[in-house]
Amino acid sequence: MSYDINNKVVLVTGANRGIGKVILEFFIEHGAAKVYAAVRNIDSVKPLVDKYGQKVVPVTVDLGDDASIYEAAKIAKDVNIVINNAGVLKLGEVLNENIIESLEFHIRINVYGLVTMAKAFAPILEMNGSGVFCQLNSVVSMKTFPDFSAYCASKAASYSITQSLKELLGKQGIRVLSIHPGPIATDMGDSAGLTEIAEPPILVAEAILEALKGDNFHVFPDSMAKQIGEAYQSFAENVVEANISEG
Repeated sequence: MSYDINNKVVLVTGANRGIGKVILEFFIEHGAAKVYAAVRNIDSVKPLVDKYGQKVVPVTVDLGDDASIYEAAKIAKDVNIVINNAGVLKLGEVLNENIIESLEFHIRINVYGLVTMAKAFAPILEMNGSGVFCQLNSVVSMKTFPDFSAYCASKAASYSITQSLKELLGKQGIRVLSIHPGPIATDMGDSAGLTEIAEPPILVAEAILEALKGDNFHVFPDSMAKQIGEAYQSFAENVVEANISEG
C-alpha cells in the first residue's frame, strides 16, 4: 500500500551527516512537513536549521542512552515516520583480542538502540494513525566481511529484530522497512576502506521514498545491494516474508 510523505512528520536518527543528513534534506524537499533531527549533539544540526528553518527540529538522541530515546519520544509526539539510521562501525576481525568488547559496543548501539527506538516510538506511530518505521540494516546483515566482523554480527541481529518488528507492528497498522545499503560514500564508508567503490547517499533516500510507494519490506538502494537483493529475493519471499508458523 502506498504511503505518501507529503505533510508528514519524520524523525531521523544520525541526521547531522552522511545518509541521515541526505534523508532529512530529501524528505523535506519532497513534501515532509517537519523532520526531527535526532542526534547526540544538537549543535551539529544548526546548519540544517539555518537552511530549512522550523522544518528541522533538533532533538537529543544517543542510541546508547535509553533515557535520551524516551525523552525524544515525549517531544516528537506528532511523528509519522521514524527512520533509525544512526549506528556505529569499528574495524576488527573475529579473532582479534578485543572482539568481545567490540561486539558489546556494536550490539549496544546497533541492536539495543533499535529495540529501544521501536519500544519508544511504536505507541506514537499507532496513536497518530499508523505510520512507518524504517531501519538501516546494511547488506552485511546478509553477507559478512571479516574485516569488520562485530559490525556485521550486529547488523545481522538488527535485521532479525526488524523482521520481528514487521510482524508485530504490522498488527498495529505500522509499516516496517528494512533498508540494506552496500558501500555508501560517508565518513563510515571511508573508515571501512570503501571509498573507491562507494556510491552517493542520495540513492538510499530515493530508494526509501520509492519503497513507500509499494509494498516491499526489503530495500536495496545501490549497485552492490541490488546484486545481493536479486540473489536473496527467492529466500526473502519464500521464507523471511512468508507466513510460516513456529509450530
